[in-house]
Amino acid sequence: MFQYYFRLALRSLRRNPVLTGLMVLTLAIGVAASIATLTILHVMSGDPIPGKSDRLIAPLLDVAPARSYVPGKREPYGNQTTYKDAMAFLASGQGVRRTVLYDVNGSVETGKPGQPVVDLQGIATTRDYFAMFEAPLLRGTPWSVEDEKRAATVAILSKRKAEALFGNADPVGQRLRVWGRDFTVVGVVDDWRQLPRYTHLVNATGGEFAGEEDVYIPFATAIALEFPNYGSTTCSHESGVGFQGLLASECIWLQPWFELSSAADRPALQAWIDDYAREQQRLGRLERKAPNRLFNVREWLEWMEVVRNDSRVAVWLAFGFLLLCMVNTMGLLLAKFSVRSAEVGVRRALGATRGAIFRQFLVEAGVIGLAGGVSGLVLAAGSLWLIRGASRDLAVVAHMDWAMLAATFAIAVGASLVAGLLPTWRATQVTPALQLKSQ
Repeated sequence: MFQYYFRLALRSLRRNPVLTGLMVLTLAIGVAASIATLTILHVMSGDPIPGKSDRLIAPLLDVAPARSYVPGKREPYGNQTTYKDAMAFLASGQGVRRTVLYDVNGSVETGKPGQPVVDLQGIATTRDYFAMFEAPLLRGTPWSVEDEKRAATVAILSKRKAEALFGNADPVGQRLRVWGRDFTVVGVVDDWRQLPRYTHLVNATGGEFAGEEDVYIPFATAIALEFPNYGSTTCSHESGVGFQGLLASECIWLQPWFELSSAADRPALQAWIDDYAREQQRLGRLERKAPNRLFNVREWLEWMEVVRNDSRVAVWLAFGFLLLCMVNTMGLLLAKFSVRSAEVGVRRALGATRGAIFRQFLVEAGVIGLAGGVSGLVLAAGSLWLIRGASRDLAVVAHMDWAMLAATFAIAVGASLVAGLLPTWRATQVTPALQLKSQ
């Protein structure tokens, strides 16, 4: 019976192509606006490491002074960690892995006159970083524990930077001179797009959704060689002079992470953090005695406000516009179905039930929604293309995936069915006798 109703719907829509086209276009515009904004929000708020996001934990201690502290109020004192706390986290033995990172920046010394300088922007971190965050190593391996102990001058390059420096040659084992020293390349990370870049939200080069690290070096090496931090450093207390003064200070400039064996281990980590904080308070630190926070990946993204309110508002406005399009479609369907009263009357007189009429006309509304979905998909793809061209920051998130493709048709058909409920119900209320008498 559905196939019969479907054929009837196609015939009916072909009889008045102008009205049909107007309904399809009205619905398509509303669907395109909704899907384009929803796609961006979907990518921004997605889980960047499914299956593991609840086991990766970012700790946060409030090291700011007690003055002007208001309990429960979030203050812009920073979202990073001091060196002394970061080292305590690494030595804690909590979880199955621990890491810490900060920004480094340098230039490769080619030694060839006239050859352009190759800049390197990356992070200093520990070897656990690569396993914790499932970095896709294309060649080589992370540096060894021994390399970390002796602060070896080793590095891992991104695929893009390795090709820029060494061409098609295997870079593993090659040397590059940077920061005034020779670094041996021990690995290459394949193209790696974290959406968003949850491991490095505070200072990520290129932003929260774009860019990648050029180079990774051992954290111990960067500290031993006193490489400055090229990211954010927040000092709420007086700090000492030079790099050693920074290490001994209450300045926050490092991003730590724990990996737990399961999410059930989180209370144990919280207990250890609280014990550590109490010990530091007895030593005169952590004056505010504020709650010690732990964030899994999704909570960390929310805390860092990666998905801003304006993105959510844009989605709500787009769906409001879709609602207006549905109202317009409803009016057009009312006009279309009202002129078919005679047809309905004849069918009712021949024995068709109101349910049969309702199903027939609702299928017709669904066909309009299907056509609107196809047209809306084309318009949404065009809108996302324009967004990619207009905004570098949104270019990486303005891409539709299979989930959004399915959502396009679901929203279009659902909107047309909802818009068709009233016109379809009105069509079933036709009195056969009155229609036959008028004929």
